[in-house]
This record gives sequence, structure tokens and C-alpha cells, in this order.
Amino acid sequence: MLKSHRVARDKMILVCIWLVTIGLLFKYIPKNKVRHGILAFLFKQLITWIFGLLVVEKGLIKYPVRFFKKANKSSFSFEYFIYPSLCAIFNMNYPEDRNKSIKFLYYLYHAGIITVLEVLAERYTNLIKYVKWKWYWSFICIVLTNFLSRLFYRWFFKGL
Repeated sequence: MLKSHRVARDKMILVCIWLVTIGLLFKYIPKNKVRHGILAFLFKQLITWIFGLLVVEKGLIKYPVRFFKKANKSSFSFEYFIYPSLCAIFNMNYPEDRNKSIKFLYYLYHAGIITVLEVLAERYTNLIKYVKWKWYWSFICIVLTNFLSRLFYRWFFKGL
């Protein structure tokens, strides 16, 4: 496959990921909780913006195929839309009334799915390339940032 064909294929995959993510938002964010979802989205976006820039600038991860190549080296799609969207879904469907083991498994489930998809993208596309990075760092970061997001979400909406 020629390089230009690979880039076109990878950009098409990225567009499909955007469309699937938008579909997931419509399906899993209840209409009466949209502002709650927006808060979780924006908080996660803040974290991923800072952390994503740090990881890319330190040369741990590369995003060879991405939108807005001239803006910065991080992935607009992953850092500013996909991960924050999935975090909003995570927060809106959190099993608040369940026991601690179910809550723990919920964290592992969400981080696991995202990590598996990221590893597949790393292996079969040029959307992301691990330079000095391992899949388990992604898993840990997703769990921790979802946890921070959950703490912030609970704190913000505590008084309502």
C-alpha cells in the first residue's frame, strides 16, 4: 500500500471514530443530563490537553496521522474529543448505587475497552505510535483521569 493510501485510510478511520463517538454520546448521555455530560467532558478535556501535550512533547507517543498537523503534535481527535466524550459517558452511566466491587469493575471495564482500542489503533494504523510508551500506561492514565473526573463531578454537583 502506498503511503498516501495509508494516510487516506487512517484519516477515514479517524472520521469513523468521530462518528461512532458522536453516536455513543447521543445514545448514552440522557437528554436531562446533557449539562452534566458537558461538565465531565470539559474537565477531562482539561486533563488530557495538559497531559497529552506533555506526553507528546517528551517524545513518548507520536500521532503521525492527525487533523490540525500545524497546531501542535498532540491528537486533537483523541485528546480534545474522543477521550473527553468517553469520560462523559463514563460519568453519566456510573453505577452510583452499586457496591464498591461493581464500581471498581466499571473503572476497569471502561479503561480496558479504551486501552484495547488504542492498542489496536497503534498496531494497525498510524493514528498513534508508542515511542517510549506501553499500553499499561494508557490504562493507568485512563483509570486515574476518570477517577479525577468522577471526584470533580461529584464535588460540583454535590449541592444540587
